[in-house]
Amino acid sequence: MEEDRIKQLIVSSLDLEEVEPADIDTEAPLFGEGLGLDSIDALELGMAVKKEFGVSFSKDPAENKRVFHSVKTIADYVRSQKQ
Repeated sequence: MEEDRIKQLIVSSLDLEEVEPADIDTEAPLFGEGLGLDSIDALELGMAVKKEFGVSFSKDPAENKRVFHSVKTIADYVRSQKQ
């Protein structure tokens, strides 16, 4: 399931030592008040997702902000790119 793989990617690619994949709420925001990731984390996560799933992302910052809102939105995007 993509959501579980994405949670594992978040923890491993961002070196979140105090967070377990199971601790990450699938629908919670990844940035701001949610998991609290920042723009550097977004770049690292984007590269990890691209490498893991073989997808590419838009050059439109607004679109990417929507895609990277939560684990669920990333998983939905990955699924849509595989079709």
